[in-house]
Amino acid sequence: MSKFSSKCLAWIFCAVLVSWSEISAGQLSENFYQNSCPKLENILSQVNQQKFKESPVVAAGTLRLFFHDCMVEGCDASVMIVSSASNKAEKDADVNLSLPGDAFDAVVRGKQAAEAQCPGVVSCADILAIATRDFVGMIGGPFWKVKKGKRDGLISQAARVNGNLPNVNDSVDKLASLFASKGLSMDEMVTLEGAHTAGFAHCNEFMNRIYNFSSTSQSDPTMKASYAASLRQACPQQNLDPTVVAFLDVTTPRAFDNVFYQNVQNGLGLLQSDQVLYSDARTKPTVDSFAGNQKAFFNAFVIAMDHLGSVGVKTGSQGEIRKDCAAFNS
Repeated sequence: MSKFSSKCLAWIFCAVLVSWSEISAGQLSENFYQNSCPKLENILSQVNQQKFKESPVVAAGTLRLFFHDCMVEGCDASVMIVSSASNKAEKDADVNLSLPGDAFDAVVRGKQAAEAQCPGVVSCADILAIATRDFVGMIGGPFWKVKKGKRDGLISQAARVNGNLPNVNDSVDKLASLFASKGLSMDEMVTLEGAHTAGFAHCNEFMNRIYNFSSTSQSDPTMKASYAASLRQACPQQNLDPTVVAFLDVTTPRAFDNVFYQNVQNGLGLLQSDQVLYSDARTKPTVDSFAGNQKAFFNAFVIAMDHLGSVGVKTGSQGEIRKDCAAFNS
């Protein structure tokens, strides 16, 4: 055998090894459950539609849950784990205490339905990703094909959350640095912030913008004065009701649309981390583009969600398929 043919065969052999290695690692695919659970999308669609009928706020809540999961440990449903005597889990980190119960319930219901038809096959991570996509569509947002095959993570620690999620007072520099650490661009950061077209925030997340902002202004001058005044009525400094919330999108709070960007153009961004997107010259052009073109925002959102959904995923032997989304298998 010539040296050339030997090298050629060696290369082919190596290529086969690489190919089988990738397969065994379990690459993400839109059709991952085509053989093992072919009716999964329909099963989950029915569950999600019923949950939405019962509680429409589940849409914004599940979108937030998905983001909080993917930004810490990757998209592996680690945020679903319930704390034990020996482990304080992610969901009990201070920033996650306000994650809505409806969102957790949606994933649990989806898991139960999937287990009934395809036991031990579908990960909680994939169920959360599909539910997020479905609920976004139910409030008017775009559709995208979810890449599946994610395994459920084996680590969930509250101590790992700090520094991996945006803060309501973060600057564009700090936000961009955080998103870049997850492999997401500045444009994708602005796009994903558009998820604030739905949902709400508690008073303590924006009180610093409406009271004693500076020695010359009671409220943040980048916030419309009449908007700040209305927020002060809802969130008094004395005897504040901790259950009071304000919509992140004051104009169309129940619809997934591009109005969030129009709001920040007009000084109606609720959180400082939202409003700075319009104040910073690097992010303002993207805000202006999305504010004037909902289709452009939707197209960018689909791409950004696909990228977010691939952050830190576990495949193959890197994780497990949990029997119960709230607990590790062992």
